[in-house]
Amino acid sequence: MKPEIHPKYHPTARIACACGNVIVVGATVAEMTTEVCASCHPFFTGEQRIVDTAGQVERFMRRLEQGETQRVAERTRAQQLQEQRLAERRKRRGLTPLGATKRSTRGASRKAAPSAETREAGEGESGPPGEAAATGSSEA
Repeated sequence: MKPEIHPKYHPTARIACACGNVIVVGATVAEMTTEVCASCHPFFTGEQRIVDTAGQVERFMRRLEQGETQRVAERTRAQQLQEQRLAERRKRRGLTPLGATKRSTRGASRKAAPSAETREAGEGESGPPGEAAATGSSEA
C-alpha cells in the first residue's frame, strides 16, 4: 500500500440516530448522524409510521377515498340499472314479482269454510262423518 493515500480508519466511530440510539462501529469517519436506525425503523419495530413529504400521503389517501366512493356509486348504479331492465322485461312478458302474488289468501279461503256438500254429510264438524249422522238419528 502506498502511504498517505488511504483515509484514516477509526475503530470506535460513533453513529448517532435521531431517536437517541448510539452505535459504535469501525469506519473512516469519526462521527456520523442518521435519521432512522434499526431500533426506531418501522420495519424492525412493527409500528406503522409514514414519513410525509410535502403532503403527498394526504393527497394519495384523498385520491384513494375518492376512487372507493366512485366504485361504490358505480356498483349501485349498475345494480339499479339491472333491476330496472329486469322489471321492464317482466312487464313486457306480463310477469309479476313473487312478492306480489296472493297465494296465502287463496289457500286460506279454501280451508276456511267447508263446502255445502261436506256440511250436509257432516264432514265439516268434528269427528268422522258417519258418527255425526248416526248420533243425530239415534237421539231423535
